[in-house]
Amino acid sequence: MNATKTGIKGSQLRIEGSTQKDSAEHEGYAGVHSPVRIAENNNTNASEPREGLLEKIVSRDNLNQAFKRVKANKGSHGTDGMKVDELLQYLKENGETLRQSILDGKYRPNPVRRVEIPKENGKKRNLGIPTVVDRVVQQAIAQVLTLIYEEKFSDNSYGFRPKRSAHDAMRKSQNNIEQGYKYVVDMDLEKYFDTVNQSKLIEVLSRTIKDGRVISLIHKYLKAGVVVKHRFEETEIGVPQGGNLSPILSNIMLNELDKELEKRGHRFVRYADDLLIFCKSRRSAVRTLENILPFIEKKLFLRVNREKTVVDEATRVKFLGFSFYQRKGETRVRIHPKSIAKMKAKVKELTSRSNGMGNETRMEKLKRYIVGWVNYFKIADMKSLLQMTDEWMRRRIRMVYWKQWKRVKTRFTMLQSLGIYKQKAWEYANTRKSYWRTSNSPILATSLGNNTLKGLGFLFFSDYYRQVTA
Repeated sequence: MNATKTGIKGSQLRIEGSTQKDSAEHEGYAGVHSPVRIAENNNTNASEPREGLLEKIVSRDNLNQAFKRVKANKGSHGTDGMKVDELLQYLKENGETLRQSILDGKYRPNPVRRVEIPKENGKKRNLGIPTVVDRVVQQAIAQVLTLIYEEKFSDNSYGFRPKRSAHDAMRKSQNNIEQGYKYVVDMDLEKYFDTVNQSKLIEVLSRTIKDGRVISLIHKYLKAGVVVKHRFEETEIGVPQGGNLSPILSNIMLNELDKELEKRGHRFVRYADDLLIFCKSRRSAVRTLENILPFIEKKLFLRVNREKTVVDEATRVKFLGFSFYQRKGETRVRIHPKSIAKMKAKVKELTSRSNGMGNETRMEKLKRYIVGWVNYFKIADMKSLLQMTDEWMRRRIRMVYWKQWKRVKTRFTMLQSLGIYKQKAWEYANTRKSYWRTSNSPILATSLGNNTLKGLGFLFFSDYYRQVTA
């Protein structure tokens, strides 16, 4: 798919004065009518700049900021094959034409490239990867929309917002439980990003955004289509998950639900499409669910997964990978068993003795994973969990080294070099025990002890946890 779909030679956007070199499945509801469709050249006047909002979006400073964000986030190429590393030079050479085409309303975004990523339940999540230039334009739009909508968003919304995080959402949830709201409606919006009603979204946007050119540009992105295995498919519904615009558009749409919940006096915490509504009794929670379903399905035209949406005690649900529990009358946070299982599966993959990975690469990948994982889950009580995980991980690492020292002579030499005296080194070098059994032997525990593994460059969960919680 070529970027010439824009009508100009590629997606072009000039960022002048910049000296940076490197930084920066759908089945519709039967019988449910759609709201009045706001097409690009129908209910919005794409040539009337009432607020000059589009000029703010394509301003030099805003575009430079957008470029830096896209560059820093890196990511894969889109349908045109252009890589992030090629972005700056391309924009310097071709930019002004694209900028003008956006202002003239002639710009046509490229379709996104479909990729699938596995989910915990064995199913797959669809991601749409825009071209790198489209990512810059989307990011520029998102930055301006954030300035407009941030003050309109609910205090109970935490996902994809400045200075808000999953940790804040968990703390607010803890506070609600502490105040006696011990039952929750755990709401599951089925394939949310894939099923957003685009006309409803455009309607909601048009209440605030009065520059029709901006509405038109966003609409073009929603309608840009997707390339699946080299085949183009139209996108009549949904917001491509993976683009820079999808988080802010998600919050704008679900803010309608937030406002309705607030109007009804409910306590709730929402992080993107993950939603908990807190109640003081099971009966109240059941009633709350029954009463809010018609609004979600008939007003917002969103799907609710009836099988996964549950009413239960707050301590029995999974939220953002965590779960709640009571200790001495206090509500505390721990890691949900499914999150633990997922972590162990990843560590097992990285410490497999047959993945062909070199030790330096293994160390680096383990380090990156551990740092990211601990930084996310550090608010949970997990000291003993990490200690047990480290013991298991060290044993797996020893198993890897033992396999690498395949020959008796190599094992004998390596054991001696690590401080094992000659007789014992020769005895263990000739062992016929399995790799896994040998990895738990006193000899390997001594020769490849904790300090030795750290000296080789391995990072362990407990050590990094102590660093970030000290």
